[in-house]
Amino acid sequence: MFSKVFRLVVLGLSLSYVTVNNPVQTSVAFAGIGYVVTYTLIPRLTTSFINVGLKGKDLSKPPPVNEIAESMGAVPAITYLFLMFGLIPFIFFKYLVSFNSLSNDDSISDNYATQYNALANNRLFPHNKLAEYLSAVLCLQSTTMLGFLDDLFDIRWRHKFFLPAIASLPLLIVYYVDFSVTSVVVPAFVSNLPGGEIFLQFINQLIIIGNFIVSKITGLNFSTLNEFVVPRESPKLLDLGFFYYVYLASVSIFAPNSINILAGVNGLEVGQSVILGVVFLVNDFCYLLSPNVSQAAYDSHLFSVIFIIPFLGVSLALLQYNWFPARVFVGDTYCYFSGMVFAIVGILGHFSKTSLLFLVPQIVNFIYSVPQLFNIVPCPRHRLPKFNLDNGLMYPSYGNYREASTFGKLLVRSLEKFGLIKLVRDPSTKEIIQFSNMTIINLSLVWVGPLREDILCLLLLVVQLVIGLSMIAVRHTVGPWLFGYDNLSWGVK
Repeated sequence: MFSKVFRLVVLGLSLSYVTVNNPVQTSVAFAGIGYVVTYTLIPRLTTSFINVGLKGKDLSKPPPVNEIAESMGAVPAITYLFLMFGLIPFIFFKYLVSFNSLSNDDSISDNYATQYNALANNRLFPHNKLAEYLSAVLCLQSTTMLGFLDDLFDIRWRHKFFLPAIASLPLLIVYYVDFSVTSVVVPAFVSNLPGGEIFLQFINQLIIIGNFIVSKITGLNFSTLNEFVVPRESPKLLDLGFFYYVYLASVSIFAPNSINILAGVNGLEVGQSVILGVVFLVNDFCYLLSPNVSQAAYDSHLFSVIFIIPFLGVSLALLQYNWFPARVFVGDTYCYFSGMVFAIVGILGHFSKTSLLFLVPQIVNFIYSVPQLFNIVPCPRHRLPKFNLDNGLMYPSYGNYREASTFGKLLVRSLEKFGLIKLVRDPSTKEIIQFSNMTIINLSLVWVGPLREDILCLLLLVVQLVIGLSMIAVRHTVGPWLFGYDNLSWGVK
């Protein structure tokens, strides 16, 4: 009863909070609507998902274990997509074309500028942002579909790894047509090192050759600001051209897969996404609340806020059903969807490199998992921690050491010396027979000992939050010292 009253109150407040010319307030209102819709739909759809075979058993619970619905991440993902379509008339400026200006481009431009500037305290996005916005929604739609297909057909990891890059094509194409900045700031210490200038010129020549080949094949010009010339003044810019799009595609691949790899504990996939959303918002509001940022930086981070706030609304509703003990599984659909949200705001918000700082736990987990992901050492089908029936605690799970290659065995023994892995030896022969699976979830259990599942999840989420907030401080203090530049007013310039 209380839950129904609470949802009605949230829905009523959200509907009353919707307004024009205030994108942040309207996004908060839509987040409330998304929360209510998602929370209401999930229990009503679980039976339907189970009936079509989207179900599974939680292996980390004592028997008897009932089957629960899988792939329920599709519910918040689809709800989110409808919310983002519904937001358009509230956050974009409505341009009324006059009949007399239809045949004159200059008149159309003047008419648009007059109308846009005439709106008092105008905080709406201009029309040139609409293409970016729609490409982002289309990208998320494609990602959700591919994630759901993965849940249906259990696509092999080596095949599905690059699927997010395909889904990100609308995003990258609009980026090329609409913005197309491909220059990166070179850290000041690189050019100041002995031979630093020569090194930059060498890298620049390689970039020129690569872009020349790609341009000849495609007929497209990927250079932007400086025609591949490294400027003498600071901050130095290096125009990556085509290689910048390779980097953006890599971000689109990594972000969804990184959420998917760091999984296997009730609430962890959604929990880490919620924490990341909060960290992104804190970084965004550092810009929105600062009086010294440029209009371009302000608009970029406002764009990020518009996407993150409704995402938090639908994710918080899902988290209530996925938290320990889980009543639903989120599936790969949610992992791909949530990861792509962060990739999108990083790319279209023009802070993709900063966003990678917030993903440090995911990056560390991926690097740590590489030996198993690429079969340098044996990788079991599931690497989630092992549940102990006797005490209800989670313990590290293990891989078979004897099946590892010679190099793999050497690597595992080396990691043990640094306390980065746990080895199990045969009591009689003292030979190594097993090694703890290489995820930071298992590593946490190696370091702190067995934990209850919800405590383990909370530990990982606290680490995610602390690192994320720390990276914001690092970005705007150490960053300016390294690069000699910061688009916020903190730190050394």
